[in-house]
Amino acid sequence: MRRIYHQLGNTQVAFVIILSLGLLAMTARNATDPDLWWHLRAGQWIVETGHVPHSDPFSFTRAGRPWVSHEWLTEVTFYELWKRLGFNGLIAFSAILTSIGFMLLYFRCPGKRHWAAAATAIGALASAPSWGVRPQMFTFTLASLLLWLVERGEERPALLFWIPPLFLLWLNLHAGFALGFAILLAYAVGLILETAVGSNPWPEARAILLRVLLLLIAGLALVPLNPSGAELYRYPFDTLRSPGMRSLIGEWFSPDFHDWLYRPLLLIWLLLLTALACSRAQPRGRAIVPLLVTAFAALDAVRHIPIFVLLAMPIIASALARSSPSAVRERTPTALFRPGFNGAVIVLTAFLASVKLAGLAGNQQASEAKHFPRKAVAFLQAGDYPKRVFVYYDWGGYAVWKLYPEYRVFVDGRADLYGDNLLGQFETAMLLRTGWQQVLDSWNVEAVLLPPSSALAQGLLLDRSWRAIFRDSEAIILVRGRPTAENAALSTKSMLKELRK
Repeated sequence: MRRIYHQLGNTQVAFVIILSLGLLAMTARNATDPDLWWHLRAGQWIVETGHVPHSDPFSFTRAGRPWVSHEWLTEVTFYELWKRLGFNGLIAFSAILTSIGFMLLYFRCPGKRHWAAAATAIGALASAPSWGVRPQMFTFTLASLLLWLVERGEERPALLFWIPPLFLLWLNLHAGFALGFAILLAYAVGLILETAVGSNPWPEARAILLRVLLLLIAGLALVPLNPSGAELYRYPFDTLRSPGMRSLIGEWFSPDFHDWLYRPLLLIWLLLLTALACSRAQPRGRAIVPLLVTAFAALDAVRHIPIFVLLAMPIIASALARSSPSAVRERTPTALFRPGFNGAVIVLTAFLASVKLAGLAGNQQASEAKHFPRKAVAFLQAGDYPKRVFVYYDWGGYAVWKLYPEYRVFVDGRADLYGDNLLGQFETAMLLRTGWQQVLDSWNVEAVLLPPSSALAQGLLLDRSWRAIFRDSEAIILVRGRPTAENAALSTKSMLKELRK
């Protein structure tokens, strides 16, 4: 007990605990990512069958077609957490994982700890659009760990031996492992640039450069050590080249600085430009080149903002530290009362984090109902309707989780599986473009689950060959043809059941 009291008197230790608890509260989010649901179903499929799928089991448009299940280990992790701890466990786990990534960023920021904490908090706010229960959080935290290992490895080369195992884990969790290779390559180019401009002697840079190149080779050699084998070499490139993904998935859009959600990112840009323009000691090439690469990626797609934050914030923190007064008298409690004061702040922060997590847990069902068609899905579960369902893209994964194996979807969040052609057909139908009826006919679509305001839903309501069997403020279900007496009775019974809820 006395040792704990002594540790609480250490301001640095208390500061780290308070910051980590604050980040935990900041990054916690309800489990409402559109892709989470098919990840859970895939995890269940892997656990129950004992092997990773290599072809699609969930849709009727790509049934039996090759599928690169590159997030299989994440899916198993998510499913096991859900099975044992429910959504509460998923929410807490994702918040802890994300907070670890930001704490590694905090430790990489130079200067006084309060400036490092401020830089970390701004970076966390800028990354807010990417938070959630999603595999991308593994990529964020592992990228943060990679940068920490590379930077600390300059002085302690033994730490670099952890990078190959990191890549082996990463490439089985998420295809974002390719970002790790890009960062290492940019780091190597930056080292060469330093020697070219004379800021770093070649003998010193050569040793570091050799280690980085060996790490790249080792990491690339490990890529086939996953259930999809060498297919994972091309997968990241196929994803980046897909126009269909960029047209349908919001996180592949460029950030809109008119939206308040992206104003912290704009603030980072302003701070970064100021830091680079005013700093007397310019950052080294090994920092600038990765920064430029990730800066372009962040402007190209929202999903890359967190990786840009990992490169930008240490530079900003360094500039803030140099511009602040060198001698600042800190007002802190006396040594006698400091442990009690620090302990009280830690308890308060822990309480607030607990309240946030408990609130999210209590609000999970309401949040799920707000983002997904819970009542419409329950209606389908209660009846016997056509099994090939054209579902709104953001609801496809939810339908896979709730309705498989009785129902199969047209598309879901696995845009890489469906390809640009099928995603284009989906858009054609959704937006009532020329040929939309042929899309539904060619795939023998006999039921649709859509937002009531969507163009396709409004178009089918005007088509006498389609009829609405369910409708509320969130969703509408339409099927082809006239109902049989049995189905009509089921429809009426299910509708009355939903109206009583």
